Amino acid sequence: MIDKSSITDIFFDLDHTLWDFEKNSALTFEKIFSEASYEFKISDFLAFYNPINHAYWKLYRENRISQEDLRYYRLSDTFKKLGESVDRITINDISEHYLEHLSTFPHLFEGTLELLDALKGRYQMHIITNGFDQLQQFKIQNSGLNSYFDQVFTAEKVGFKKPHPQIFQEALTKTNTSPEASLMVGDSLEADILGALDQGMAAVHFNSHGEKEHDKCPIVYSLMELKNLF
Repeated sequence: MIDKSSITDIFFDLDHTLWDFEKNSALTFEKIFSEASYEFKISDFLAFYNPINHAYWKLYRENRISQEDLRYYRLSDTFKKLGESVDRITINDISEHYLEHLSTFPHLFEGTLELLDALKGRYQMHIITNGFDQLQQFKIQNSGLNSYFDQVFTAEKVGFKKPHPQIFQEALTKTNTSPEASLMVGDSLEADILGALDQGMAAVHFNSHGEKEHDKCPIVYSLMELKNLF
């Protein structure tokens, strides 16, 4: 269990933890494809895209592909799975529109604001995210999360991606707190949980997309369940 009496600072991941990435991403693609003449259903597209996107983000997190490769191949591979012939220029155009519109959708996981309201004033709260800096800032602003967080640490700005020790160490240094007084909440066992635990932080795994169960830290399946821990 978490020793709440020792915690002063809580660090949250953003995508798949507070900001409902899958829902907002689906709405973004619906907006883009509603203006095009593709024959596939958006549900079929997303059934391929979501796991492909997860796989490419893992490669990007491990520094095995570039940001440009991530943005291109997650779409290219999806269209191939659908049997659609789409040229590179069109894919790059879709990718640009996707990034342009994604942060305009503000949907959060159920219970996000209730959780943050309950924690505000009792703890200092921050965000550590592997997402692209400008895009993450827009998401936070457009979804009404700005007032809850003291500092936001993005991998793009820090120069290291979770689970690299440096991004956690910089966050701890800049917030003037210690690992023993810090808690990380995130959806990824590899990036968020193990990365934080390796630095001596406490952690809670919000298992929002069905990762395997483990005994590394407490696991919750809703943000209201997390709220009840406090």
